[in-house]
Amino acid sequence: MTEYFRSPKKRGRIAVFLSGRGSNFLAIYEAVKAGKINGDIVLVFSNKKEARGLQLAQERGLETLYLNPKEFPSREAYDEQVAAEVKKRKVDLICLAGYMRILTPGFCEEFKYRMMNIHPALLPAFPGLHVQKKALEWGVRYSGATVHFVTPEVDMGPIILQAVVPVKQDDTEETLSDRILQEEHRIYPEAVRLYFEGRLEVRGRRVFILE
Repeated sequence: MTEYFRSPKKRGRIAVFLSGRGSNFLAIYEAVKAGKINGDIVLVFSNKKEARGLQLAQERGLETLYLNPKEFPSREAYDEQVAAEVKKRKVDLICLAGYMRILTPGFCEEFKYRMMNIHPALLPAFPGLHVQKKALEWGVRYSGATVHFVTPEVDMGPIILQAVVPVKQDDTEETLSDRILQEEHRIYPEAVRLYFEGRLEVRGRRVFILE
């Protein structure tokens, strides 16, 4: 049977997961604040106590939460606690924004089509880490960014939006990363906006954007 899902048309409750600076979190936050997203950020969560993104969220009066992975006996136990915290806050959509932990299959299944990720490449090319390095080594002419639904297979979920960034001959990992990041900040809030407008429909592997 072909997979089918349609996103809800409602005011949504959003949780942002991050491990670092939180630039994509800020992009989503600014879109919410500007009324471009029909939703509210109800939690900013991190597996890193010193994540800059947590501090940025606190400065904006948002609820934050840190859980130390070392205090749990397994990845499964950790993700079970994270899931409990998410459900406690009645979250509709989880946005992974530089969350540097591989989620367990159980967690991915529990929040199927309720969790998005942003990846700095044109998936399915170059999943995983060190993406710009790989793009330059392969000599691709174009790279970019992808927003996709999260599945247990890392960076392999149904693609929601993509942005193309030309690769220049004198690019370094840093210069290419910077230009891709600008596009990430554009398409991630757009994907969240479409989600809560009820305009994302999954049929099999493909995501259709409804008028």
